[in-house]
Amino acid sequence: MERHQILKTEQKALEINLNDKIYGTFAEIGAGQEVARNFFQAGAAVGTIAKTMSAYDKTYSDAIYGAEDSKRYVCESRLYKMLDHEYGLMEERLQDERPETCFFVFADTVAAINYRKTIKGDGWLGVRFQLSPNEKPNECMIHVKMLDNDNRLQQEAIGIIGVNLIYACYFYHNDYEQFVYSLIDGLRGRVNVDMVRLSGPRFQKVDNRLLGLYLVKHNLTPVTMFDETKNSVHASEFLYKKALMVVRGHYRPPTLVTEDVIDKSFQQFKEEPDVDEEKAYMVAEMTLDNLELGGAINEYDFVLRADLLCAMGMKIIISNCSNHQGLINYLSTFKIQKLGLVIGVNELQEIVKEKYEQNQDGRLLVAFGELFTRNIKIYAYPALDEETKALKTASNLVVPEGIKFLYKYLIESQHIVEVKKYDKELLEIFPHQIYRAICEGKTGWEDKLPKHLADMILEKGMFCYLDDGIQAK
Repeated sequence: MERHQILKTEQKALEINLNDKIYGTFAEIGAGQEVARNFFQAGAAVGTIAKTMSAYDKTYSDAIYGAEDSKRYVCESRLYKMLDHEYGLMEERLQDERPETCFFVFADTVAAINYRKTIKGDGWLGVRFQLSPNEKPNECMIHVKMLDNDNRLQQEAIGIIGVNLIYACYFYHNDYEQFVYSLIDGLRGRVNVDMVRLSGPRFQKVDNRLLGLYLVKHNLTPVTMFDETKNSVHASEFLYKKALMVVRGHYRPPTLVTEDVIDKSFQQFKEEPDVDEEKAYMVAEMTLDNLELGGAINEYDFVLRADLLCAMGMKIIISNCSNHQGLINYLSTFKIQKLGLVIGVNELQEIVKEKYEQNQDGRLLVAFGELFTRNIKIYAYPALDEETKALKTASNLVVPEGIKFLYKYLIESQHIVEVKKYDKELLEIFPHQIYRAICEGKTGWEDKLPKHLADMILEKGMFCYLDDGIQAK
């Protein structure tokens, strides 16, 4: 991405207003009508605005767009209904009248912070837009979380990000990283954008997983997600009051032991008495720290690992949560009923040691209390010592003397549990050795991966580079 020049909101709105090829409708539910307001205030809005629309009353909204089965109004499906309805009217009423025009519909459905501050503020925003007259439209959908602690400020923020979104669709559509980065122009620290999705005839080759990576890379959000079909998704659409297991790892590459970790831990999770198997999900998580290669984030390497996980049928989280607490804090906003974190026993040892060393001021119980809330359980997968081949489990883990009493309590209370029924023979597979063997063009590693993943790696020439990021010969 070239150096990004931040333009003021009124400058963006005016530039669009003065472009006689861009013409469309604004439909906004909740949190004021701030996006359209910015275009009116910039001047020359007659060149851009065909109609503004606000179905603030729920009965009117349902009559126009149809009722939601979920009874929710701030949701992705509501946004699609708004875009479908309003874009259909644009085509029906104006296509013959303005044949040289690029039509668009901007829509948002937003809940700003309420008086009692029990609602923090979030919303869905989308644009359906043409980049050339008479072509099939494209779409961009985003989800935002407002961080201002004031209703008026949140309304203002929605107005700004709406302008940024429309501007990006028309002026940054050829530079995806700049497209993402520009979404919070003038808003850094005031909103999080935790989902973005581009689709349509102009974006058939876009990899929305990379857009998600840019969101996290540029601090627009600490967490974003996509599903096994490589499509961007939002946690609020499928995790609300569900049970979730997160498997953290490098996945370079996923091996037979990775597959065993996923299968055995998830089965154990679903057998918990307070987990409804029909409402349980599992996701794999990669952090930015684990995506660095040669001191920088290698996008190609990320896509390779994501392809392999998607081939395993996994939904994926990308995060900058180097510690577990950040991830837990983010997921807690979705009222997940039960959260399980799967980690290797070596990583568990590092967490316990780090918590102990960083909290020598009497906050040890508080620090662990923040991590181990009532609906969170850590599932520790055992490991072999690479040199001695000794088995390490959560039960025989060596921890600092000053924390042994607390660690024993966490084991006995089952805040930390061992993954059961694991395949001990697979513990002799060490992913970093497999990765090195692939990079160096060796053979014999193939039988230590699921066959379909090994075939993918061989067919596509994956991981043909060394740790310094240099392409291997």
